[in-house]
Amino acid sequence: MASPVAAPAASPTHPLPPEALPRAIAVLALLHVAVIIASNVLVQWPFELAGLHTTWGAFTFPLVFVLTDLTVRLLGPVVARRVVARVMVPALLASYGVSVLFVDGAFAGWAQLGQFNTFVARIALASFVAYVVGQLTDIAVFARLRRRPQWWLAPAASTVVGSLIDTFVFFAAAFWRSPDAFMAAHWVEIAALDYATKLVFSLAALLPLYGAALRALLRRLPSAPLARVA
Repeated sequence: MASPVAAPAASPTHPLPPEALPRAIAVLALLHVAVIIASNVLVQWPFELAGLHTTWGAFTFPLVFVLTDLTVRLLGPVVARRVVARVMVPALLASYGVSVLFVDGAFAGWAQLGQFNTFVARIALASFVAYVVGQLTDIAVFARLRRRPQWWLAPAASTVVGSLIDTFVFFAAAFWRSPDAFMAAHWVEIAALDYATKLVFSLAALLPLYGAALRALLRRLPSAPLARVA
């Protein structure tokens, strides 16, 4: 697979001036939260693909991994972890709020926020834990591989591992011994199908998207170095 860009020279700094970094982190955090909110809504809309049941959320959430990989590649793992830290609490609140406001893809009314739903809270907490663990895993794997000459190796490997951790941590935390008898009995197979869907879509569609986005960003930052591993 051809490289989308010439490998930049290694450097201990990222390409942004110090005063621009807080804004970049804030924008990236907002993008993460937007993807999480959209995924929490779209996961309630199932459909059948090639005889298998999945949801639209399986196609939107992997975009978080693209954002994280681009952040690590251009700004470094330290900045990527700061983005995750900014997103954690808003993601938890957004996951809970969206899940109680939208049921089976339909708006349930603002009154739902007035009563605490322990079942939804557990799912929101599972989403929170899965996001943090999955993203930190993705960052660690990408940081170890991003100096390799094959541009696709780091995003592919980090997505494979990070998405695996994210998916199974979420389903285990949300549905192991769940009061929902069906999910308690079938969460492993449902998680496996969800992971397979995410993986095929990520490698077939989002890996090329990563390469195209990297080319576009490096045209705007022609001297962008590889940020320091930390």
